[in-house]
Amino acid sequence: MSIKRKILKHISNIPGWSTKNKIVVFESDDWGSIRMPSITSFNRLEKLGLDLRTRDAERYNLNDTMARSSDLENLFEVLSKFKGVDGRSAVFTPICITANPDFEKIRDANLGKYFFEPFTTTLKKYPGCENSFDRWEEGIQHKLFIPQMHGREHLNVSAWMNALQKGEEQTLHAFNEGLWGFVPDQNTLPGIDYQAAFLLSDPDEIEYHKEIIQDGLDLFEKIFGYRALYFVPPNGKINNTLNATLVGNGILYRSSAKKQNESLGKGNTKKSYHYLGQTEKHGITYITRNCFFEPNQPGIDWVNSCIGDIDIAFRMKKPAIISSHRVNYIGTLNPDNAANGISQLDNLLTEIKKRWPNVQFMTTAQLGNLISHKI
Repeated sequence: MSIKRKILKHISNIPGWSTKNKIVVFESDDWGSIRMPSITSFNRLEKLGLDLRTRDAERYNLNDTMARSSDLENLFEVLSKFKGVDGRSAVFTPICITANPDFEKIRDANLGKYFFEPFTTTLKKYPGCENSFDRWEEGIQHKLFIPQMHGREHLNVSAWMNALQKGEEQTLHAFNEGLWGFVPDQNTLPGIDYQAAFLLSDPDEIEYHKEIIQDGLDLFEKIFGYRALYFVPPNGKINNTLNATLVGNGILYRSSAKKQNESLGKGNTKKSYHYLGQTEKHGITYITRNCFFEPNQPGIDWVNSCIGDIDIAFRMKKPAIISSHRVNYIGTLNPDNAANGISQLDNLLTEIKKRWPNVQFMTTAQLGNLISHKI
């Protein structure tokens, strides 16, 4: 880490709630969402001209898909090895999508109407994932894997359906493979990001976004048996007026970048600044990440990099809130990917315990409750 980056990281950790305790939180986005169905689909779509390697997309499109039972078992085995000073195991907060498009129903409706299915239904369609939800429930029971909310879908439904109905060629090719998660041609679809579920093309979409949020949170409770308390907008894009809808449906805490480009529609954004523990007018308390661990992204020593992030957080009397996406732990498309991610997670936790034996592991909801004096 350069001196300039170290200084900036120290400064960014100054505002907000502080603690003398060494608290580590792992937040892991994208659980429940589809990505790449198979390597065969990847190869076919690339031959048809889809850009599946733009920016950070390659590591997702070559590795990320629904989690198999074995992926979860391997993750839980590592987490259960490491206990905090209070005796609680290391724990993931999987930031969970509750539904995916029902491609068959959409096709039967001649692309004229959108349908979705619970992610638990999607799991049964993916080889090796048929019994995965049993593992989810075991993870919850053993307090190793406690889901919170990412959205109903990781998909901008309006933008995607509009493109399908207009016959946009690449979007149709992807649809035929059971896929939407690619970067569309920006010459054809400028400003469109299918994965940013709450990115506004038009301010009028706010009402539909409210409906999606309520549907998704109700489905979360139906699947898991409890209301979600924490919400992470897919790709970070959202209009902050939706905080009222989130609060009205049980959300207490929301993730945000420290410098947020709030989505206003028609390509317009507004800068908003947030800090850990900040509470806005609707009652949402913001949680801001300050550490990163993405071991399937090449070119970085992720264990040492994350340890450096944690060290700065603790020096500044902040909890270490680690962002680590699902893709790092998935082996369906590439078994070596999961083996690498699990091995590096083991190494990271070993180093955390070595350096800070008095560490405490928490879920994001537990941290939020601590910050807001609910525990």
